[in-house]
Amino acid sequence: MVNSEKLYAQALEAIAGKETQSALSLLERALRLSDNHAWHSSLGLCIAKERGQLKKGRDLCGNSLALEPENPLHYLNLAKIQLMSGHKTEALELLREAMSKGESAEIVDLLGAIGPRKPPVFAFLSRDNPLNKWVGLLLHRIRLR
Repeated sequence: MVNSEKLYAQALEAIAGKETQSALSLLERALRLSDNHAWHSSLGLCIAKERGQLKKGRDLCGNSLALEPENPLHYLNLAKIQLMSGHKTEALELLREAMSKGESAEIVDLLGAIGPRKPPVFAFLSRDNPLNKWVGLLLHRIRLR
């Protein structure tokens, strides 16, 4: 008989290997054996990736974060879902928070993949100013930035 912790460990290895479909199945089996709320963020990531249920994935990660706010894995999983949703700014904030909770190579790699933010087009305006946003998007689309 396979225990739930072993299934969870295998699921984490599958996620690291970008095999989220098999990770999803392993997590569902592990959670049927033992409903550990700490594992819900990994389940949320797999559901968001494989089934496209981004809201459900965010909710699962959020619940795990509420229960274990010191676990950087929950921040990482939620950041990945935010990136899938197109929310880069929120993902960066979550990754920075994850780094403050505990550094991991995966967090550093994801931060490096996202890359540093470019300075605003108009430095005298705030980054959130609509003019900065729209001109920045336009310049990005025509590949001048």
